[in-house]
Amino acid sequence: MGTKDTELNNKESNNATMSDNNTDKPNIAFIGLGNMGAPMAENLLKAGYTLSVYDLSADATQRLEQAGASIADSPKSAASNAQVVISMLPAGKHVHSVYLGEDGTNGLLAELPKGTLVIDSSTIAAADARLVAEAASKLGVDFLDAPVSGGTGGAIAGSLTFIVGGSVEAFAKAEPILAVMGKNIFHAGEHGAGQVAKICNNMLLGILMAGTAEAINLGVKNGLDPKVLSDIMLQSSGRNWTLEVYNPYPKVLENVPSSNGYKGGFMSKLMQKDLDLAMQTAKDTEVETPMGAKATELYEAHARDNGDRDFSSIMAYHDHSVLS
Repeated sequence: MGTKDTELNNKESNNATMSDNNTDKPNIAFIGLGNMGAPMAENLLKAGYTLSVYDLSADATQRLEQAGASIADSPKSAASNAQVVISMLPAGKHVHSVYLGEDGTNGLLAELPKGTLVIDSSTIAAADARLVAEAASKLGVDFLDAPVSGGTGGAIAGSLTFIVGGSVEAFAKAEPILAVMGKNIFHAGEHGAGQVAKICNNMLLGILMAGTAEAINLGVKNGLDPKVLSDIMLQSSGRNWTLEVYNPYPKVLENVPSSNGYKGGFMSKLMQKDLDLAMQTAKDTEVETPMGAKATELYEAHARDNGDRDFSSIMAYHDHSVLS
C-alpha cells in the first residue's frame, strides 16, 4: 500500500473516530435556565452536546436557542429524546413538582425510560433529594443530587465545583458531563450527600462572612484603617477566605461586590435560603448548630431589605453607611 493510501486510510479512520465520539455523546434535556443554568447549558453546547431546553422565561430560552439548543414547551417534551436530564431549579418545591408532579406520580420521572440519568444541580433539602431519588430508583432511573459552588462566574467559566450524591455507577456516567461545566467534581456519598455537603459549606461561609464583617467593624469603630486591619488579620490566625478574596468592607479589595455597591455575586436572599436549609437539616437530625443559627438570624433580618445585594453586604448590619 502506498504512502498516500495509508494517509487516506488514517484520515478516514480519524474521521470515523471523531464521528463515533460525537454520536457517543448523549442527548441532554436541560431544565431551568436562570443565572446559573443558562451558562451551564451553553458550556454543554460548546462541547458538542445536543440540548433540548425548558424554562418559564421566553428570554432565557431564546438565548439558548441562539446558542444552538432546541426549545421545548414542557419538561416532559424536553426530555422526550434525552438520555440525560439536568435541572437547575430555585427550590425543593420546584424539583418536587417537575420530577414527581402534583400528586407524586405524574411528574417527569414517570415518563423517563429505565436507565435515564438525572442530574439535579438545585440546592434543596437533603430530604427532598432523597425523596426524588427513591422515586427514581423504583422506576429504574439513575438520580444524582449535584449542587454546585462557584457562583455565576464559575458557571460562565465552566469552573464550578460539583458536590454529588448518589451511586458510584451513576456518578461515573455523569462525571464526563459535569467536567464540561466544572473543574472540581466530588462524589460526597449516597443520595442526599451532595446537598448535605453543600449546605455545610455555605453555613460555614455565612458564619465566616458575618464574623469577618463584625471584626472589621470593631476595628474601624476604634480608629483602624479597614485595609490595614484586613492585612494584619490575613497574616494572623484570623485569616479566612472572606478576608483574602471577598472582603466585605468597601474598597479594601478591587473587583469584589463590596467595592461595587454590593452588586453581583451571591445574593443575600440565597445565602438566607441555604442557611435555612442547614437549620432544617440540623433540626431533622437533632444536631446543635448555635453559630449557624446566629448567622441565619442575622441574614434573615438583613435580607428583608437587602435580599438582592451580595451576601457580603451583611457589613451593613454594623455600618449602614457602606450601602451609600
